[in-house]
Amino acid sequence: MATKAFKENKIESLKEKLSKAKVVVVTEYKGYSVEEITDLRRKLQKEEGDYTVTKNTLCKIASKGTNFEAIESILKGPSAIAFGFGDEVAAAKVVSKFIKDSKKGEIIGAVLDGKLLAADEAKKLAQLPSKEELYAKILGSINSPASGIVYSVNGVMSALVRAIDAVAKQKQA
Repeated sequence: MATKAFKENKIESLKEKLSKAKVVVVTEYKGYSVEEITDLRRKLQKEEGDYTVTKNTLCKIASKGTNFEAIESILKGPSAIAFGFGDEVAAAKVVSKFIKDSKKGEIIGAVLDGKLLAADEAKKLAQLPSKEELYAKILGSINSPASGIVYSVNGVMSALVRAIDAVAKQKQA
């Protein structure tokens, strides 16, 4: 049985993670081995995240007064929490891919910007492009018209040079 001091430390640790997190994804971890949980945790850490298996009551206490109070309604049964500290989509992507590959567990829900997301919404969150992908698309969209103008001007200039060259060859003959 956990001591009161241990529980208080766990609550403080959870509060600290919740204060830094941008998104929280709640999963069912039933059937995972310690190695699988460690593997998932390492994958999340590479994406600026973390994965914690905790008692629901401790997490409910820790979430009080944070943006993630809505998490209380989805903490039922054996739950684990994936925290996303960087990109809001990255944690959901990693968890979703891990569940798909291992064929165990499931996403119960998520909380993003204080809004509770149901399981299907959390899965859709995992399908969104990351910030880097969105930046690349925006830059491509911005660059596309400029490239078109350059090719058009270059084509007109090339045609003009060819026409002048043809006239010069005609005059020489």
